[in-house]
This record gives sequence, structure tokens and C-alpha cells, in this order.
Amino acid sequence: MKSTKPRVVVGLSGGVDSSVAAHLLVQKGYEVIGLFMKNWHDDSVTISDECPWLEDSNDAMIVAQKLGIPFQTVDLSAEYKTRIVDYMFREYESGRTPNPDVLCNREIKFDVFLKIAMELGADFVATGHYCRKDTQNGIHRLLAGIDNNKDQSYFLCQLSQDQLSKTLFPIGELTKSEVRAIASELELVTADKKDSQGLCFIGKVRLPDFLQQQLQPKKGAIIAIPNDFSVYHLPTPKWESQEEKWKNLSTQLAYNPTDGVQVGEHQGAHYFTVGQRKGLAVGGTQEPLFVIATDVQTNTIYVGEGKNHPGLYRHGLFITQKELHWVRQDLELVEGQQLEVLARIRYRQPLQKATLHRVASGGYLVFEAPQSAITQGQFAAWYLEDELIGSGVIA
Repeated sequence: MKSTKPRVVVGLSGGVDSSVAAHLLVQKGYEVIGLFMKNWHDDSVTISDECPWLEDSNDAMIVAQKLGIPFQTVDLSAEYKTRIVDYMFREYESGRTPNPDVLCNREIKFDVFLKIAMELGADFVATGHYCRKDTQNGIHRLLAGIDNNKDQSYFLCQLSQDQLSKTLFPIGELTKSEVRAIASELELVTADKKDSQGLCFIGKVRLPDFLQQQLQPKKGAIIAIPNDFSVYHLPTPKWESQEEKWKNLSTQLAYNPTDGVQVGEHQGAHYFTVGQRKGLAVGGTQEPLFVIATDVQTNTIYVGEGKNHPGLYRHGLFITQKELHWVRQDLELVEGQQLEVLARIRYRQPLQKATLHRVASGGYLVFEAPQSAITQGQFAAWYLEDELIGSGVIA
């Protein structure tokens, strides 16, 4: 017979955040079940000492025993490969840079995992994310975590109202140091454990080795574009329409090898992403080289010298209508509307002032200040103050 207490299934990852989340829920009187997800593990590409899933599973089980809650392990490897790993290969092959952590939360933790939890009779699922949820008049608001250095709302930018309605974020009101202090006081095995730095629920992965499972190395040219490249200094044209202006501000420049000089070779354009500095193996410059563009069709990488190279920056980005997602569906824009927002294009980036313009084909997000390394395939997320209201994949 089910307890009269609300039942919560906590995703116990074997880390300190989910451990403390489970403890706080027990304290509040919930009936708590710990569930560890085994998703995907390939020793040939994983730096196993960094984040082996077996050690994480064992730590999660020890925490569950300490807290006196039931514990189960579920193998989601097949779903993870289909929804995340195969997606990553496709994106890199096409020259885009995916964000598996955002997709993993949408497709695995708050979809497959959520359904398993509901089958276990859960009223809610809970995670160790540093973010908050507030519900007013039946509308669920996804709010940034109190700890500015750890706010993880960006990773949840693709969640829906239905998913939020069944989710709890117990540590969202705490800082990381407070979470560790609670874990230490409880003498949890995870109290001093390092945060995972790897792909979502996989571990730390050697990305080139990971990609080489399906994407073959292929030698190509590295072309350096000079800072004084003439296209960077063209006068601002007169736009026929506002939409034409937004499109221009959001379009990545297309380079040709003749626009610069060859400074080296690489092993595959699909292994590199805009803004990348490491792995180019090209020396002899006063400042580091940064990838400013890749072309997987010609297998060419274009680089610029220094973090202030003009090729790294642009004012806007475009999201297709299909990829526009609203956490707050009641705030969704219709064609012709615009909204002043705060936005970010990567985790931990300080929020930037921007305006979202809704057009027939999608939306243009135009920033007040130019942004470095806007990257196809990544997620842009927009906020009203500390509430994340929408997101989309950068086209």
C-alpha cells in the first residue's frame, strides 16, 4: 500500500548535490526513493579514473543506505545512445557543436527517467540542479539558483510546463559551500567528491577519440584570417527592412582559403568548434589562435589571432521556428512581436541584454553588445530577470 506521504524519486548520481537533495527531501517528510541511471560507458574513450560509472553507482548506494531510503539502478544505455550519442555524431558531422547536457536533461532525465519514476508511483522527481521552481496560478516558473557561480537553469532550458509540474529542485536555495557543509555534517561519502566534468552521465571523455568512433580523421588546412580583413571594415549598409538587418547581424561570415594564409593542418574540421583555442598545434604567433569558423564541406578551419579578433564576434543569432521553445508558453511571441530579455549562449556566461524578434521563419536574438563565439548547434536561453522563459538551438 502506497504511503500517504508524497513519493519522490531522486536521481542519485553519486555526487554531493543529489545526495544532499535526497537528504533534504527526507527531512521534509517525503517518501524518497533513490534511482541511479547507468547511461553509456565506453572505456576506450573515457578517462576512467575521472568518473567511472561503477564508482558513482556504489557511492549513490552508500548514500541511500545512510539516508535509509530504497535504492535502485536502471540501465538507460539504449535510450541514451539513440537520443544523445547518435545525435552528437550527426551534429558534429554536419559541422555543428551540440550541447549534450541540455538534450540529456530534456530527453533522458526529464523524459525516460521521469516516466520510470511515475511507473514507481512517484508524485515527483527531484534532481541536484542549482535552480528553483515557483508555481503561481498553475504556471511553473524556472528560476536561477541562488548560487550565481553554480546556477544550472541553462541546462534545463528545454523543459516543458508538464515536466516542471512533476519536478523538485531541493538545493536551489543553497550555495555549493552550504551543500558540502550539510554533506560533511552527515558524513556522506560524497561530501568531498569532485564535481563531474564530463558529458552528461557519461564521465570525462576524450572528445576526439569519442568522435573517431564514427567520424574518420581527414587532413585539412588551417587558414589564418588577418585582423584587418577588408570585410570586417565595410561601412554599414542601409537596410531595406529591419528583418534584413537582423539577418545580417546573425549571419556567420563565409570564408574562402584565399581570404587568408595557411598556417597548419588539422585532422578533421568536425573535431573543432568556433571559439576553440586548444588542439590547433600551431605556434609562432604573438597571441593564441582561435577558431573563428569551420567548413566541413571543404574540411577547412579558419582561425584568428587573439581573443578580440573581429571574426569571433557578432551581434545576433537565428533560431528556426521548429527550434523555438517556450518554458513559459503563456509568454510566447507571435510574428511581429519583440521582447527585451536577458540571454546567454553558454553555461555560466553572464546574462546579456538582448531583444528577441519574432518573424515568420523563427526568431532573431539581437544582443546589445557583440558576443564571442556564437556557435551553431548550441542553445541560446532567454530570461526575464532571474526566470528562464525560453530557449532554442542556434541555426
